[in-house]
Parts: sequence; structure tokens; C-alpha cells
Amino acid sequence: MLEANTSDLPRIRLPLNVVTNAKSSVRMVSMNADLLPILCCPRCRGPLDLEPADPLPQGEGATESRLSCRTCGAGYLVARGIPRFAGESYAASFGRQWNRYDVARDEEDEATFQVKTGLEPASLRGQLVLDAGCGGGRYARLLGRHGARVVGVDISTAVEKAKSLCADLPEVSIVQGDLLELPLNHQRFDAAFSIGVLHHSPNPRKAFAQVAACVKPGGRLAVWLYRKNTPPQEWINSALRVVTTRLPTRVLEPLCVGLGVLGGVPVLNRTLNKVVNFSNHPDWTLRVCDSFDWYAPRYQSHHTIEELKQWFSEEGFADLEVLPPARSGRLYDWTYHHNLIIGSGVNVAGTKAR
Repeated sequence: MLEANTSDLPRIRLPLNVVTNAKSSVRMVSMNADLLPILCCPRCRGPLDLEPADPLPQGEGATESRLSCRTCGAGYLVARGIPRFAGESYAASFGRQWNRYDVARDEEDEATFQVKTGLEPASLRGQLVLDAGCGGGRYARLLGRHGARVVGVDISTAVEKAKSLCADLPEVSIVQGDLLELPLNHQRFDAAFSIGVLHHSPNPRKAFAQVAACVKPGGRLAVWLYRKNTPPQEWINSALRVVTTRLPTRVLEPLCVGLGVLGGVPVLNRTLNKVVNFSNHPDWTLRVCDSFDWYAPRYQSHHTIEELKQWFSEEGFADLEVLPPARSGRLYDWTYHHNLIIGSGVNVAGTKAR
């Protein structure tokens, strides 16, 4: 588990969203003022105060701001308008992935969000929504454009991409934090979702509980996780990932480019990928990104519908709904329900009862 400190985080020498501090006549990085009452210290869950930090080096005349816990005294840097409660640690591949590849596709993102949450983005207008594992910020941007107030949390440096992507949306706030120690007050959010994230945590069950605790009674939570496939598929995937997770990026990325080529070959892209996973998405960039997303991360767990439903029930959710995939058809349905489609998901939504 990550220690909640900022000693290993780099100083940001070109801060964005700066405001003038009248008392000290220096500039400090601004943070969305509406975010402060929502945040808490991940160490002790105490309230936080926003204050100036030490001046930046080389006489630039600007400072970063800092969050200070009233209870335990812990301090957290705010850099480029992003509160920093954790370094990326085990999630470094995601920082590279989302900053390197441009995967935001407005029309597709809206359709995907609706399928995997059971909610129309427009229905969340004016509501406070948690994007748990926001990555590069494509869903945060989607909801912000529909008028929702969004807090996107991610442990990786993908928060830089998310902040940039949502720069014109004051309703969207981005936080760098660990889902295992969420720096958010409980029962504040009208809705929360996590799409393809918790299975990359070293403790998915604990991360789920942390996200679930943020939802207020009557609020909705939707979670999408990798599906557990048949034993032979699981054995092959585990063996491959023993190798790929140890490969340097300069080797793994060209391999993913090769898988991107394979994903464009008719027939093979719908048969061979049931044995060795690779994306057959129509978009080349997304094919490469999806393959890197599969083979690079240090942690990857697979789950069943029954397991995920049990998590919801244990955290006080009712009216559980198993959300179906976007695709359908006799052959697809058969392979999906027999757990043969590698990379497919288990998807559940529910309402907080207590």
C-alpha cells in the first residue's frame, strides 16, 4: 500500500491555473474551490486546509499550493491544479499509456459509458459523480460536457492528460490518489463508476469498498471488471503475462503494434484472439492501446458475476442489475455466456440502500 506522502513527487515548474495571493504577492497554483469539502486526508480521514507551499526554485516567483491535514498534520502537494495524494507506483504503465495514446472518441465514449453504467450521461446533469480510475479523462470529460460535477481520481500520471482534456470544464476536478486509500469523504456522491480499473489494483475488493463508501444512500454505483475465462485461457494468459509484464517498454510497445496489425486481419481477429488476447477494434490506435493495456500492467485479476454481485451486497447495495455487453447475436451470446471471450467483462450496477 502506498504511503500517503509527496516527497517523491517532482516539482512542477510551469504551473497551470494560477491565481494571485494578495498577502504575499506571489502566485500559487489554484484548485477547484468546490473540491476542498469533498477531500479528506487518506491517512486519518481528517479535514484539509489549502495553503501556500514553498517557493519554486530558480527564482521563478511562483509557488505551488499545499493541502494540510488539521488532524494529523500530513501535507499533500497541489501541482498544476491537481491534488497529489500518491505517486503512481504499480500503475506506471497507465501513465505512459494514457499520455502517449489519444483514445478519446466522443461518440464511442458516450455509447460505452451508457452500456457499462446503465446511465445516460445527460441524466447526471447537476449531480456529483465519481470517476474511480479516470485514466486520461475521457468519461470525466463526457459527463462534464453534459453538466455533471465530476471528480476523477487516478493513481497514475495520466491525471496530466485528464486535466488537459478537461481544461475547459470547470465542473471537472482531477485528483491523483490511490483507490485503496481514497482521499474522499464518504457518502458524498450521487453516482460513481469504475470502468476497467479495479482489476488492476493489488487488492480489488478493498478498492471496491473504498469507492462504494463514497456513494450516498440512494446513489448509484456501476463497476466493470475483466471476466474470468475458461481454465485453459486463464493458464495461457497468465503464462504470457509472466513474460510481458517484465519486458521493457521499448520491446513491449512494438509487440503491441504487431498485435494491432493482427487485429486488423479478418477471421484471425475473431478466432485467434480467443486463445491469445489482442484487440480487434476498428481503430488502429485503440487496438494498439488495448493490447498494451492488457499485457503491460503489473496487476490483472479476473472475476465472475456472482463474485461482483456479492461485493455490492456486502457494501449495502440493492436492486442489483447485471448489465449486458453492447454486442449481441446467437454466436456471440453463446461464447460470452460460456466465458470464452478474453477481455470481456462482468458488469453490475446497484443502488446504495444504507
